[in-house]
Amino acid sequence: MTDAAIELLITGPRSATFRVDAERHLHTRDDALAWQVREFGGTLVAEGTTRTVVFSVASLEPGTTYLFQAGDARLEFITRRGTALIDIRDFGASTDAQDNAPAIQRAIAVLAPGGTLRIPAGRWLSGPIFLKSDMTLFLEDGAELAAIANRHDFPILPARHADGRILGTWEGVAEACYASLINAIDCRDIHLAGTGIIDGGGDRGDWWSWPKETRQGARRPRTIFLSACEDITLSGLTIRNSPSWTVHPVFCKRLIAADLTIENDPDSPNTDGFNPESSSDIHLIGLHISVGDDCIALKAGKRSLLGAPDHPTEHVRIENCLMERGHGAVVIGSEMSAGVSDIAIRNCHFKGTDRGLRIKTRRGRGGTVAGIRLADSLMEDVATPVAVNSFYFCDADGRSDYVQSRSPLPVSLETPSISSITVENVTVSGARTAAAVFYGLPEAAIRDIAFENYTVSFAPDAEAEVPEMASLLLPLRHAGIVAENAVFSRLARLSPVSIHPAQD
Repeated sequence: MTDAAIELLITGPRSATFRVDAERHLHTRDDALAWQVREFGGTLVAEGTTRTVVFSVASLEPGTTYLFQAGDARLEFITRRGTALIDIRDFGASTDAQDNAPAIQRAIAVLAPGGTLRIPAGRWLSGPIFLKSDMTLFLEDGAELAAIANRHDFPILPARHADGRILGTWEGVAEACYASLINAIDCRDIHLAGTGIIDGGGDRGDWWSWPKETRQGARRPRTIFLSACEDITLSGLTIRNSPSWTVHPVFCKRLIAADLTIENDPDSPNTDGFNPESSSDIHLIGLHISVGDDCIALKAGKRSLLGAPDHPTEHVRIENCLMERGHGAVVIGSEMSAGVSDIAIRNCHFKGTDRGLRIKTRRGRGGTVAGIRLADSLMEDVATPVAVNSFYFCDADGRSDYVQSRSPLPVSLETPSISSITVENVTVSGARTAAAVFYGLPEAAIRDIAFENYTVSFAPDAEAEVPEMASLLLPLRHAGIVAENAVFSRLARLSPVSIHPAQD
């Protein structure tokens, strides 16, 4: 038997998240793996089995040396030191209370730097809470932090700080938004951990009944909102039932999210799973996402008179994730005006999403999408596995001649650019429309596209349908790699060979 390859992803004061045999599996293992955690002296602290490649161990002690063992492989690790542990019940929180936000906020206010705020087992109703730097929010097993229903009790965050910096955004534009259940603004060293549940309360109140509108001049809240934060970790938690996007970091740096379950009603509007926007050095590992819209969406603002994020999203790694049922598994855009680049997706499993890897933009966005690599992954029952569309008909003018014209227009700052897309060692089963579609602008072709070892089989019962949201497209069924205004740099080991795109 080959020794397991163990990697320590995140350590907190009371938890640790591991990845085992990441190169041999996608999100889920073929067999159960037994593991143990012992104190350095040999005392057994925790044990169990896992069917997932990434998993967390909670209820550890701060600043303690442990030995993790799986099969014959061992890894010594030390939990982070903690300065304090306080419990929300000591500040007046009660499972009988209608809103525990004031009690939780009092606890956060007195928490010493490096301390942990514990939410114990039980269902704790709460309005929005605001975290501070250098703290851990720890939800024990059986704990549920659940948002209250009445939006009139939610504060509204302005679009901008007093100094003019953008604070929050809605679909790539600076706009006022209701505060989320959990918020962190201009913070560093924040850790959300444990094995509990964070419930955004999307099915309570009226959030899903006005998806593109405002109330009191504000847009819908997220469940977790992080603005201009650095060095953030999220691990082990279930985050569900979001009013809109579930986890939304904007202007953030150095964020690791591992072993999260993100789940929203499949009919809930715009409830994306994890949306890094104008953020960099993002690592998403071992996430299981099943939502009402896109599973992971990478964004970077869009041109607007209201102002928009002007930072790119770059250096993103997405690994060992399972994405189910969403409109898209990994989506880039359509808000991408500040640029999206250096995105690597590896060892992932897309299952039942409308599209797998999707890049969407349109004239008017400007900006560049470049350096996108999808490798060593599996797609099952994904209608259109790879879709790149420069005619996305979003916004009020999305169906205008300017956006949809197939005649070349002058290249300007409003012309989006897409290049350097690599799809390698990817197997697709149950595709419906085409092996892949590329719809580039006549004045700005999609360039440097590479496919290597790409195997596609189709659903026998598929019916012809339009593969992308653009005007003037014909329905497709069992088509190969469809390319309009697209230039390939490499096409090798395509299966079946009939999916090879016709070259001009």
